[in-house]
Amino acid sequence: MNKKNFELGVQLRHELHEHPELSNKETWTKNHLINFLKKHTSLKIVDRGRWFYAVYEAGPGKKNIAFRADFDAIPMDEYLSIPHGSKVQGVSHKCGHDGHSASLAGFALEVDMYGADKNIFFLFQHAEETGDGAREAAVFIEENNIDEIYAYHNMSGFPYKAVAVKEGVSFCASKGMIIRMEGAPSHASMPEKGRNPAFAIAKIINSIPDLTSPDKNKGMVLCTVIQVAVGERAFGKSPGKGELLLTIRALYDEDLYRLQNSIEKLALEEGGKYGLDVSFEYVDVFPETYNHAEISDKIRRAAKKKGYELVEMKEAIRSSEDFGYYTKETKGAIFLIGNGEDYPALHTNEYDFRDELIEVASDIFAGILEC
Repeated sequence: MNKKNFELGVQLRHELHEHPELSNKETWTKNHLINFLKKHTSLKIVDRGRWFYAVYEAGPGKKNIAFRADFDAIPMDEYLSIPHGSKVQGVSHKCGHDGHSASLAGFALEVDMYGADKNIFFLFQHAEETGDGAREAAVFIEENNIDEIYAYHNMSGFPYKAVAVKEGVSFCASKGMIIRMEGAPSHASMPEKGRNPAFAIAKIINSIPDLTSPDKNKGMVLCTVIQVAVGERAFGKSPGKGELLLTIRALYDEDLYRLQNSIEKLALEEGGKYGLDVSFEYVDVFPETYNHAEISDKIRRAAKKKGYELVEMKEAIRSSEDFGYYTKETKGAIFLIGNGEDYPALHTNEYDFRDELIEVASDIFAGILEC
């Protein structure tokens, strides 16, 4: 990577890190990225509101290749004492999306400087942490007739600067499930006069082990109890409302839907026993992220060509990635770049994105174009 482009990418990363913004609120971040590209490149910029993309046009008849970066932060304090520390209390880039965006912007500088024989789309996307971003921006694929799309995520637990790839499902499907139950309150001395949701909610929780399986060989299915809210601190009152928050997760979309349906059926059955009104809400919805074989193979060839260690992932990452919305629309793949096997994990106090990965990402992206 050109030294000046790398230095500009690092500077951009630090600026983004200082001004983190939560999902769907990334106004400053998006505008700063657009201004950076306008200042340092001649690329065409297409502003789509909460997300945008830049385009290098090689000409009609050329393949349309897209690269995507996310740019939202998470609700965590900075904790670290670093020169580019977050200036926003309670918000920080503890997932490294500042680095992802700086990497893509740095690669855009490279393409603008050296050219390419394909039409290159640089997609900068909001709200990855909630799954809203890619779900909204997935129209980008059809609107621009994208042939292939790529992305990366930094990841601790892998060798420093190593490139890790897996074809097939690479990140699990998941969603937040909210179960609301409403009956009728009563005096605590006469619980039979009311309709208390506590017993129905307890039955759902106790049934979770029978509905899930951690066995990765059979297709992992998990359910995590996030919050239980029934009643209030009033010993004279039997509650009439309750809410159960779950995160349901599976290796495959079809297994996630099966788990969801099983829990819904159980909730309705238990609600019926106690005369409760039952409703459901879903948030933070992520499909499985599926890497296409031929696209994954291009990442492998790029890593070998550029001289980076290649790691074949044996298992999918348990967490979710909204990149899966794109690979349902066209061929694509997401790969990992290692932070180091003992480097602090993402979403922890000690974590900060490693600037050197900007160059690694740019090199791999460039290598993909050469495949």
